[in-house]
Amino acid sequence: MRLPPVKFILIAVATVAVASVGYTAYALQAKNAKVAAVETVIRPARVMEIAFRREGQSLVLAGTVVPRIESQLGFRVPGKIVRRAVDVGAVVQAGQLIAELDPTDYKLAVENARAAFAAAEGDYMRAKADHERYQQLRNSAAFMQQTLDTRKSAAVTALGRMDQAKSQLESAEHNLAYTELKADADGVITAVQAEVGQVVAQGQSVAKLARTDELEILVGVPEHRLQAARATDAASFELWSEPGKRHAAKLRELSPSADPTTRTYPARFSVIDKPAFIGLGMTATLAFERPDAQPVAEVPLAAIFQHGTRPAVWVVDRESGTVELRPVQIARWRNDTAAILSGVKDGELVATAGVHKLEAGQKVKPLQQQAAAR
Repeated sequence: MRLPPVKFILIAVATVAVASVGYTAYALQAKNAKVAAVETVIRPARVMEIAFRREGQSLVLAGTVVPRIESQLGFRVPGKIVRRAVDVGAVVQAGQLIAELDPTDYKLAVENARAAFAAAEGDYMRAKADHERYQQLRNSAAFMQQTLDTRKSAAVTALGRMDQAKSQLESAEHNLAYTELKADADGVITAVQAEVGQVVAQGQSVAKLARTDELEILVGVPEHRLQAARATDAASFELWSEPGKRHAAKLRELSPSADPTTRTYPARFSVIDKPAFIGLGMTATLAFERPDAQPVAEVPLAAIFQHGTRPAVWVVDRESGTVELRPVQIARWRNDTAAILSGVKDGELVATAGVHKLEAGQKVKPLQQQAAAR
């Protein structure tokens, strides 16, 4: 059976159309596959240049403003307190009265010593006059050498007794002066340990004086930071009452043993650059830095690829654009960066983003070249 010419023509046209559509779809699919392959081989990547520098390790510690010298003030003689002139927190000057004992007994002692000195002085003057008068008889018949020696000895003895009485008088006057307890330096009274009417012994603490001429920052250093604290030659601090204003300080003392409660080592940093307003007990933030022993390169944490048990980075070849996974040694980790000690060279490019999607030998196209992290 022969088909009509019209039907034959229609079938041929439909066949050609279907073939054309199939070929077009195949061509588009092949083109998309080729584009996808190209995109798979060349991947955009963000890179940065490695730069090794000697940076400092910063350590920040919370501390307190304390005096370098804090003295226990007490009377040098015993007695009953009849007056206390200061309270806790009082700012005192050198020579200012702190407290006073009952001076009655010490005044009587001074009067007795003065009377004894007057009597001894009279005895000496009489013995001296007798000795001098007898010396004038040296060429007369009444002169005897033995009598001269006796009167000379009496004069010397009287002189010694007079000197002794004079010393006792001075001691009694000093004891009378000691009934007034005075500040020996400028400072602040931080504690009062005796009240009016109390009988105190010699040397018993009455008040505590903190000197304000030399101030320090007291901090507790963790045991793993002891070497850094000993090695530092300069430090700085800022008061919580004045944030942002730093002042110079220097390590003066580092305790050889840890505090039993905090398990840190007390350290005292002398205040060199004294702020305009600073008070005892203020809270301060102390910071000091120690330069690295070797240069390090700071990179973002996103640049680190964990290869097994070792950290690594993807190094980008400048000419070909291919990447190479290279193990590195990390000096220290920070919140958002890592310090590379070795494994890469100065001036090399490393990928800083998408490192977990890269493969060895893969080509990348740098999107942005960043400066080395500081």
